[in-house]
Amino acid sequence: MNDLAQKIGQAIRVCRSEKKITQEKLALLCNIDRSYLGRIERGEVNITVHKLYEIAHILEVEPHVILPKD
Repeated sequence: MNDLAQKIGQAIRVCRSEKKITQEKLALLCNIDRSYLGRIERGEVNITVHKLYEIAHILEVEPHVILPKD
């Protein structure tokens, strides 16, 4: 697993939880499989910049909120 992917995934999970959105609903809104979203949140896959922006838009946060600071 990639440290960057893990940090991004963790940030997505935190934002999603704060918005009280289930993995299932976010996956549906992003047009991806729920299991793939789970893999993103666990940092098991690298997501595209396009998908990161799409997730950020759906979660109503700026993309930089999802990206790690360090």
